[in-house]
Amino acid sequence: MSKIFTQQLLRWNELENTREMPWKGKKDPYLIWLSEIILQQTRVEQGLPYFERFIKQYPKVENLADAPEDEVMKLWQGLGYYSRARNLHFTAKYITENYKGKFPKTFAELRQLKGVGDYTAAAIASFAFGENVAVVDGNVIRVLGRVFGVTTPFDTTAGKKEFAQLAQSLTDSKKIAAYNQSIMDFGAVVCTPRAPKCEDCPFQKQCVAYTTEAITNYPVRAKKTLVTERFFNYFIIKNKTSILVEKRVAKDIWQNLYQFPLIETDKAINKQFDKLAERFLGHKKFTIKSVADPQTQLLSHRKMNFRFIEIELKDWLPLLDSMYEKVDLKELSKLAFPRTLHLYLKENQLI
Repeated sequence: MSKIFTQQLLRWNELENTREMPWKGKKDPYLIWLSEIILQQTRVEQGLPYFERFIKQYPKVENLADAPEDEVMKLWQGLGYYSRARNLHFTAKYITENYKGKFPKTFAELRQLKGVGDYTAAAIASFAFGENVAVVDGNVIRVLGRVFGVTTPFDTTAGKKEFAQLAQSLTDSKKIAAYNQSIMDFGAVVCTPRAPKCEDCPFQKQCVAYTTEAITNYPVRAKKTLVTERFFNYFIIKNKTSILVEKRVAKDIWQNLYQFPLIETDKAINKQFDKLAERFLGHKKFTIKSVADPQTQLLSHRKMNFRFIEIELKDWLPLLDSMYEKVDLKELSKLAFPRTLHLYLKENQLI
């Protein structure tokens, strides 16, 4: 069945695959790397404008390496999973300094780069340099899991190994780039997570999931995702021209993005905001001007809860200036904020 699967997949790619993307078919490792990093945890529709902006701003890896980190984070703003942006910037510098701007050509070497996992290394190695190595992402796992009826959970050590071996056994070494692109595209447009187009599938007769009427059972997952909650209470402290912010420098969510002065609590605060502000300031010389409605943002394994509390100080404390950064409101739009904070700024016409 292996040879038949590969032949049918390549035939589908030649005759029916119309999925167009600006990096598709390119052999420039910089374009491939950038697109793959952007598309990790991101839909193509959302990632495409970011790819285009990054290429316009940084047409070569050396340009990205030379860019200030705040500029890179600002350009990334809204994509989430900001460690990707930090790793992107770090690796651009590393390639520029250690490889003179030339990407390493093998899977093994690419795998050593920060932020480059097995999938991204395989994509660059196969698309740019023709190395016979299979890509294994969510689309590939879904297609193989359904067609071949793989019962080993893909999120286990044994499952990862089995899917990697199966994927590699199916490649066409003479058409590795076409094969890898085909199976990723097939998973994205035909064998989709929900409502797959089984009526248009060339593997319908041999697909285990389809023939056993168990499409929703594949691929098999072992772990249940535990969702944790965090509660962020932000203080909006400003005057007519400036506002207080700080950069999140700790190794935590949103590292190196900007935020407002914060108290994080272990549960939601729905009243007694004056006591929370007093705890933050250490005195009572303030007035609460407004408290925004609670907001939430869902991340992969977290539910983030937000409160925005605007306070007016009777006396500006020099201590605040030493603890936080006083930013001119006209310069605020240049800073990168987490998505919900950015929306708050826009809704309140602060940027």
